[in-house]
Amino acid sequence: MKKCCDDTARIDKIDSKVSEYLHKHEDALRLLETARGQISAVIKMIEGDRYCVDISTQLLAAISLLKKANTSIINRHMDTCIRAAIKDGNVDEKLEELKQVMKYIEKAL
Repeated sequence: MKKCCDDTARIDKIDSKVSEYLHKHEDALRLLETARGQISAVIKMIEGDRYCVDISTQLLAAISLLKKANTSIINRHMDTCIRAAIKDGNVDEKLEELKQVMKYIEKAL
């Protein structure tokens, strides 16, 4: 499994503006924990035979959180790993990875 966005010493040397994004995954983790709680609540709602529209509303809220977490992860990747690849002259692989992610995003819309 590839490591990504965790080479802080190298990133700090690349651009001081990137340092504000070093802990960006914390935001994604917070969003995912909230989504986990909502999904658990949805399961209880289904088990409790709650109103379908209420269940759907909670599911859509969880989906929104998952999308926000994904955006946070991808933004951090661009601000750290892509920026490093540009500085190193090794951007082709990273651009190909982003193209693959965009295909998944396109399917999810």
